[in-house]
Amino acid sequence: MGLLSWIIVGLIAGWLAGLVMRGGGYGIFGDIIVGIIGGLLGGFIASALFSTPNPVNGINITSIIIAFIGAVILVAILRAIRGTRAV
Repeated sequence: MGLLSWIIVGLIAGWLAGLVMRGGGYGIFGDIIVGIIGGLLGGFIASALFSTPNPVNGINITSIIIAFIGAVILVAILRAIRGTRAV
């Protein structure tokens, strides 16, 4: 998956995670970073659970869903570490 694909999938997943986790989001660059790291985390979890060799493999709905799940997990972990809640 190319760099542009990671950025687009990361932006979509990070934005969706910001909406679902009741936060104001992290801005465009923060959403991209959260989404990309979420894609890595979600890809690791999906490959471990389902034995899929490459779960995040381009701009498609499966990649966005996996990156979104990973981004939600990442935001939950970050909030647990910081100890803050969204208003």
